[in-house]
Amino acid sequence: MHADDPSDQKLTKALPATRPGDAASTERTIGRHRLPDPPRRALLGSTSVRVALATGVTCCLGLTAVATARGAEDTTRPVEPLAEAVADRAAIADERASRSLDRDAAPMRVSPSPAAKPTASPTVRKAAKKPVKPRRPRPVAGLDQTQMDNAKIIVDTGLELKMPRRALVVALATAMQESNLYNLASDVLPESAEYPHQGSGSDHDSVGLFQQRPSSGWGTVAELMRPSYAARAFYTALNEIPGWQDMSLTAAAQAVQISGFPDAYAQHEERASTVAAALTA
Repeated sequence: MHADDPSDQKLTKALPATRPGDAASTERTIGRHRLPDPPRRALLGSTSVRVALATGVTCCLGLTAVATARGAEDTTRPVEPLAEAVADRAAIADERASRSLDRDAAPMRVSPSPAAKPTASPTVRKAAKKPVKPRRPRPVAGLDQTQMDNAKIIVDTGLELKMPRRALVVALATAMQESNLYNLASDVLPESAEYPHQGSGSDHDSVGLFQQRPSSGWGTVAELMRPSYAARAFYTALNEIPGWQDMSLTAAAQAVQISGFPDAYAQHEERASTVAAALTA
């Protein structure tokens, strides 16, 4: 329907008259079509809105006056309770700080009891035990302690190699004949005197308990001057002799040593058996 329709104009005239001064209300209705809401600034211009705002401002001013009056009354109250409350809070804070772990130094507190608290006794460290030296074997068969110590090395080496008892006796008798169970250096080899020794000999370049010669391939001077190495070298050579277990002590020892006095070993068999029995008991 068009805006210039006579019926529309009649309906518009029949509407109630608008309030004077309300320009927005005359623009709000045209015919039966409703326009969008007016801006807020137009609403603030209405009389009813201005009255409401004035009333609100008056109420706020009244509340402010009451609050000011109450504040004035509070200032007249004594301040002693407030100071006491602050002091109490400071004391509580101080007590909490004294239980804190994150502090440089704890406040000193005097214990009411004169007796001092027992202190923990310091931990006493036990002294480390010194290694116990193996007991040296008691000499037998007329040997001194040095000879008996060397005999023990010969027997222990044979036991490590799982040699039979007969091999221990052959080795002891051989060392008794060759060096009298002393670890000998050689006057021919000055180098041998640089190692621990218990005397010296002059039989070519023979050294050690078994008078083995470095020039014959038994080992270096340093190796042969070690009793344990010399004993191992002797047992290794003895094992290479076929049927040595069935040989006499002299034949077995001579097969290893190839000495210029092959029958000399037999005289030590009984004493060697006594020493072997003492060291393996």
